[in-house]
Amino acid sequence: MWPGPPVIRRQRDQACLPDSTGAADAEFPTELERGADRLPARRSLRRQGGQRSLDMLRWGLIPYWAKDTNVGFANINAKAEGIENKPAFRKAFERRRCLVPVDNFYEWKKTATGKQPYAIALADRGIIALAGLWENWHSPAGEWVRSFAIITTRPNELCAELHNRMPVVLKPQAWPAWLGEQPATERDLKAMLAPSPSEDMVCWPVSQRVGNVKTTIPR
Repeated sequence: MWPGPPVIRRQRDQACLPDSTGAADAEFPTELERGADRLPARRSLRRQGGQRSLDMLRWGLIPYWAKDTNVGFANINAKAEGIENKPAFRKAFERRRCLVPVDNFYEWKKTATGKQPYAIALADRGIIALAGLWENWHSPAGEWVRSFAIITTRPNELCAELHNRMPVVLKPQAWPAWLGEQPATERDLKAMLAPSPSEDMVCWPVSQRVGNVKTTIPR
């Protein structure tokens, strides 16, 4: 649904996004390889003064109880509806929430001649913080694999023209509670998983190359 993004999380049980004021450590890769298995992630080190750092996580959440990594292919996205009760996501929703920073994401609109991809971004072209979940999985061989999923919700009016779902976009004021830096009830967290207002976003048609996993050049 979207090209591979970075992920932001904490070292242990929760996740954080770089300071919205644009602190010096809030740096992101300028180009990400499409189809990449492991992707950059920024995390907060609670034991080191709460600083935030960038890690590599695998896209496609692998629950801690999974027998192998194959289940991750079905967990690229996590639907907001009922997320607190779904076996694959409920523990991560409770303790391991993260943010996925991207400059835009893509959706495809059906046309008379096929499907036209569109890029969707914030109107001010700022970094988008997508709501996500991350998990640790211990393989039979003893390897630890960290993975994540992007949370989706019903679309706003803009995205509804393109697709029946959209990623959850969190504004800076929601980050501390989402990331566990401030207390939040399950009800508070669920309330955050709503569509972003259409007036805050823009979209435009882009090249068909965004649908090709071999494409690695700027689009």
